Amino acid sequence: MGDVLAGFHAAWEFESDSVLIRFERGIRTPKLFQTLGERRVPLEAITGVTLTRGKRGTTVLHAVPRPGADPLMEAAAGQLKESSDPYRLVLPADRETLAEYYADELRARVSGNGEPAERFLVDPPKAPAQFKAYDGKASFDGTSVSFRWFWTGASSAKWKAGDQSFPVTGLSGVEWRSPEVFEGHLRLLRRDPAGGTQPAQPDQDPAAVVFGLGYGPVHESLPFAASVLAAVRAAGSGPVAVPAARRDPADIAERIRHLGELHQAGLVTDEEFSMKKAELLAEL
Repeated sequence: MGDVLAGFHAAWEFESDSVLIRFERGIRTPKLFQTLGERRVPLEAITGVTLTRGKRGTTVLHAVPRPGADPLMEAAAGQLKESSDPYRLVLPADRETLAEYYADELRARVSGNGEPAERFLVDPPKAPAQFKAYDGKASFDGTSVSFRWFWTGASSAKWKAGDQSFPVTGLSGVEWRSPEVFEGHLRLLRRDPAGGTQPAQPDQDPAAVVFGLGYGPVHESLPFAASVLAAVRAAGSGPVAVPAARRDPADIAERIRHLGELHQAGLVTDEEFSMKKAELLAEL
């Protein structure tokens, strides 16, 4: 198509075989978008297109990513807020007719792309080479991930294990939990963990760093996780694991008890307590 559709925080350039998304760097632009800069999304990486009414007199054009096609969205695992979804273009309502035209054009070109992709079709973002979590500093050089612990935040189990380095060839995937919810963390899923299993709690797992108190923000930790995930896929032919394993019921009961203590102390709101308790119970 070769045309450009500009919206709030981003502009989409429609090409014959892809959509080039360029994100703005303004003060109001979500930090994740600023970190991404721009992304080229092949049409084969899109499974559908929707056009809906947004908030405050806006129209939202949404290109639905094909499962397994984008390492960023695979790592995010549905945890991104709508305002931080790079596949949503928010436009003024007076551009609805123009947006509808492009939506129809895209639908005609992406039909039949509903099956999960066998490989990543979108390049991973240029992630920060390192970021600070609450209990350590995470670094990635393209071939291995390193964790260096902070004495102010790391658990005794991590101090005992010492600083860690994990070649991507020894990983099966990553588990990213948004820092915007309770218990945010980045965990490396190991192919052959010591003892046969990894500790259930990320604060006790030397293959994980935990977020909180401003550490591990989405715009740093998520692109980092996506880059590691893409490197793991490139290093091995096996499937890349993303979801977490189910926890032990006794462990979940302990986490709910601790959550209740935080709630009683006024450190967690009623809404946060109810939401997180439901999430923990769902893992049983």
